[in-house]
Amino acid sequence: MSRPWDAVVVGAGPNGLTAAARLVRAGARVLVFERASTVGGSTRTQSLLEPGVLHDVGAAVVPFAAISPAFAALGIDLPFRHGPLALAHPLGGDRAVGVARSLDETVAALGTDGARYRRLIAPFAEHIGALADATLGPVTGQARHPLLAARFGPLALLPVTVLARGFRTVEARALLAGLAAHATVPPDRPLTSGVALTLLAALHAVGWPVVEGGTQMVTDRLASVVQAGGGEIVLDHEIRSLADLPPSTVTLLDVTPRQLVRLAPDAASRFARWRYGPGAGKVDYVLSAPVPWTADAARRAPTLHLGGTLDEIVRSERAVAAGRDSGEPFVIVVQPHVADLTRMVGGRVPLWAYCHVPNGSDLDPSAAIEATIDRYAPGWRDLVVARRVLTAAASEATNPNLVGGDLAGGLMSPVQVLLGPRPGRSPYTTNLPGVYLCSSSTPPGPGVHGMAGWHAAGRALRHLGPNGR
Repeated sequence: MSRPWDAVVVGAGPNGLTAAARLVRAGARVLVFERASTVGGSTRTQSLLEPGVLHDVGAAVVPFAAISPAFAALGIDLPFRHGPLALAHPLGGDRAVGVARSLDETVAALGTDGARYRRLIAPFAEHIGALADATLGPVTGQARHPLLAARFGPLALLPVTVLARGFRTVEARALLAGLAAHATVPPDRPLTSGVALTLLAALHAVGWPVVEGGTQMVTDRLASVVQAGGGEIVLDHEIRSLADLPPSTVTLLDVTPRQLVRLAPDAASRFARWRYGPGAGKVDYVLSAPVPWTADAARRAPTLHLGGTLDEIVRSERAVAAGRDSGEPFVIVVQPHVADLTRMVGGRVPLWAYCHVPNGSDLDPSAAIEATIDRYAPGWRDLVVARRVLTAAASEATNPNLVGGDLAGGLMSPVQVLLGPRPGRSPYTTNLPGVYLCSSSTPPGPGVHGMAGWHAAGRALRHLGPNGR
């Protein structure tokens, strides 16, 4: 067609596809380019080691997909599946913190810390819609839910080590530290309480679900919305320069600031100064049977946090933040079959585990990860049928947005989290006319929710004017 596209989107991850979906729903003519042979970015599912045994390449547990205002607006309905528990944090032997979707059940399991836990978490879980609107909503500089913000904001700014002082038991403190470690910065850093509280609120409101059959379904359904609205998606097509793109009124980039500078050397120098966080070293396994965890709670939860006490987790994450191998890492394990029995094929069980490592590390993480699992499931190695190791350095080759293996799209420091790559009322705009960033480097940050794409598309629609053009 001779008429220029209204919008071109580079990158078909959850954010790029959400942006494209919002634009086509507004009547825009949209073209999406993706370098890989499938859509999804880090939200893909593949048979990596044995035929039919499906592994989530990146994201596997998706609570934010269940509360995403963007997915709700687009009608993205997903087959969520839940385990008996949402999360377990083993502490050795049969001792573990088991966190259920039921707040009452979790309160009972926490014993003397149960009442304190309820007072802290219940208000946010009970108002998850408002919390999602506040934490995943647009950056406006004005609180849309002032009472909730007044309660959540001061707590969210705290290091989780400070928040944990209000709890007496090793179990409760370890639980908070493990949740905060999802921020990829040590739990003694500001804003880590916000990560822990948001994850817990989502857990008790909607659970920590997996998607039956794998998270690829998230991006497949987003792609279907784009194509149903007349948008086109071109796979196996890498864009190396913005000059390679066809004419369009606006361009949306599901890339990090480093890729923006490569695509457009005229981009402001501030984008080149964007800082990246620790990387992730990951191992995918196929097992001949489920892991024989010594703690019952660990056998009943799809997600496990392995790393011991709060002090142990802080020590490990501090080492990584300082650019050193921690030796005894905090490890996140996902065993999706606990929630989704379709993942077990012919008695084979998929499992994956990752730990934080210095950015760009080419260190094989498997020895440290497996030694950590040994602490909580002696003899489990006898079940390993196959494994695939992905170092932090190698992960960037599979997805250029994983700079040095950074899963978050940038260091989760207070300035970068709150302001994004370009401080101002719209962190999605760039200094290039009509060019917008829509990746996890922009607010609200990482997670399978599509909200960065949704907000960036909103800015682009203002540029396009009435009726999407």
